[in-house]
Amino acid sequence: MGMQTQQIGTSELRSTRLSYGCMRYLGVWDPAQVTPERIAQSHRAITAAREAGYTLYDHADIYSRGMAETVFGQYLAANPGWRDQIIIATKCGIRFDGDPKPASPHRYDFSKEHILWSCDQSLKRLQTDRIDIYQLHRPDILMDPAEVAEAFAQLYKAGKVKYFGVSNFLPSFVSLLQKFLPDKLLVNQIEVHLGRLDPFVDGTLDQCIAEKITPLSWSPLAGGFLGEGGKVPDKHRRQEVMLKLVQDIDEIARRYGVSRTVMALAWLLKHPSKIIPIVGSSNPEHIRAAVKADEINLDREDWYRLYVSARGEKLP
Repeated sequence: MGMQTQQIGTSELRSTRLSYGCMRYLGVWDPAQVTPERIAQSHRAITAAREAGYTLYDHADIYSRGMAETVFGQYLAANPGWRDQIIIATKCGIRFDGDPKPASPHRYDFSKEHILWSCDQSLKRLQTDRIDIYQLHRPDILMDPAEVAEAFAQLYKAGKVKYFGVSNFLPSFVSLLQKFLPDKLLVNQIEVHLGRLDPFVDGTLDQCIAEKITPLSWSPLAGGFLGEGGKVPDKHRRQEVMLKLVQDIDEIARRYGVSRTVMALAWLLKHPSKIIPIVGSSNPEHIRAAVKADEINLDREDWYRLYVSARGEKLP
């Protein structure tokens, strides 16, 4: 039996309740360090996700400076027919130091010119004729929503993008952009997990429910320390709270007969906004094991036990 599926936003797209994230599968950010062995490793990870039933694949133009998309495109080319069975999401808008001039700063760029150019580059690297969900990666303070709307309209009319979304947007920024778009934004990809509770109280997830925007959770295991074998960083600003939280996750996970990883993911899946956690491991065994979270229905008491533990203080 495969994973359960859910509607993405207000679209006809349906995704598994877990997504596979391609940011880490090469293991390096510098394209010069991408070896044939690392490419083979990434292809093994994609195969594991494919065989485990994941249908939503998360990308961004900056992941491994474009190489993450490139190796995925190679996999697609080698597996004709699979493209139509999956949903490909990718992102644009982050520009690194030195782009395009040596003195250019790290910044965010939602200019029409950059959005259109970035989309074309992603399409080439992914070796596909369309992107299912195209997202703006991090809020550009200089965003002109009318200009973004023009770019989106041009990409949609050309058949290059089916739907649009955002990433790391607070509710006010989502609302601002939405006012200039004829169609609904589908997703908001945010950092939300037991180590980062802000979206539960800052209006982000409330807006997702109210506007039928699907939240995607990046780094749902807090960079790994909420996962099996993970270790809370020594310099974590809330180290004592996180150490106690990990113990509490382990205790509840044992009762359900699952791993810490599965429990941390199942905790996200419980929320009514229908959060889709993005599993980012490059280990085929871990990719397959995470699917167990789809089968767990955490009861409300256990959900709140972990929420209160993650807060580090009692509810008001």
